Amino acid sequence: MQKEILALFNLYAEEHSFSGAGLVKKGDDIICANAYGLAHRGFKVPNEINTMFDTASVTKLFTAVAILQLVDKGLVNLDDRVTNIIDLSGTQIPTDVTVRHLLTHTSGIADDADEEDGESYEELFINKPNYSIRNCIDFIPQFAYKEPKFNAGTKVSYNNCAFVLLGLVIEKVSKNRYRDYVTEHIFRICDMQNTSFSAKDDADTRVAEGYSASTNERNEVIWKKNIYSFPPIGTSDGGAFTTVGDLDLFIRALISGKLLSQEMTTEMIKPQTTIEQKYDWGKIVNGYGFHFSYNKSDKLIRMYKEGSNAGVAVMFAYYPEIDTTSIILANQTCNVWELHRKVEQHLLAGS
Repeated sequence: MQKEILALFNLYAEEHSFSGAGLVKKGDDIICANAYGLAHRGFKVPNEINTMFDTASVTKLFTAVAILQLVDKGLVNLDDRVTNIIDLSGTQIPTDVTVRHLLTHTSGIADDADEEDGESYEELFINKPNYSIRNCIDFIPQFAYKEPKFNAGTKVSYNNCAFVLLGLVIEKVSKNRYRDYVTEHIFRICDMQNTSFSAKDDADTRVAEGYSASTNERNEVIWKKNIYSFPPIGTSDGGAFTTVGDLDLFIRALISGKLLSQEMTTEMIKPQTTIEQKYDWGKIVNGYGFHFSYNKSDKLIRMYKEGSNAGVAVMFAYYPEIDTTSIILANQTCNVWELHRKVEQHLLAGS
């Protein structure tokens, strides 16, 4: 199995533009841990296993854990209405939307760019400079005055700005800035020494630059930096930088109960809504940040979170039955989800 998985990563690096790092680890045994491609294309700086990559929406897992930590402390309740916690007067955020709805993508609130409806996140910044958005509160004008999509709790629709509101909840009840809270109460506890909310204008961080693929008039692939594609620093909906090793530390700290009480740990690692997204191969059910994938026999395949932005592609999966992580972080356009599925086939066949 190890040989086949290594061959897959090599193939995608050689033929499918994979640039990034991959880690597959079963318990304490590393099956694969390698870096590929370039952290900086211009100066030909190679990626390394400890290079920090943008995680995009995988950051939502840190937000979810932070909320559950505050639940553990009695500072917030999952069924609290968000409009009772933070001031959203004058907006279109319904008064019945709860913290639980936000965590499970069942809030029904509008998003800044509804990617499920084909809206482009990058286009938000054609007329508004992306560098004007650096904190959770800066997102409010982009979504909070739009009409809701549906009544809270009735449907599932993936929503980035739901986690923006959760970031504001964290700031309100903890009396800390979101990034400071997560750094102290998650990154440091997990000993994630190569994880931070690095800004694009920070000259000293060891992060991989992001490159988005497009084509010229001759249909040739050209690469562009993603510096204008989304805000310059991560917040509660996405954008923390980390390594494959640190993500493995995070999930194992979570599973072992280092981050949450036993009760909240159990809640974090199981589905939290009865609304299912059904497919030919099985179904996906949302939890608090994680998604849970089941086969046709209703057997859990994996709990996972993915992330995607221009020049960013991430797949982060944990297989409870075989205590295995499969983590792929890419800093340029690549179908890491196809790579992940092929790696998964070997993992499940060998379990």
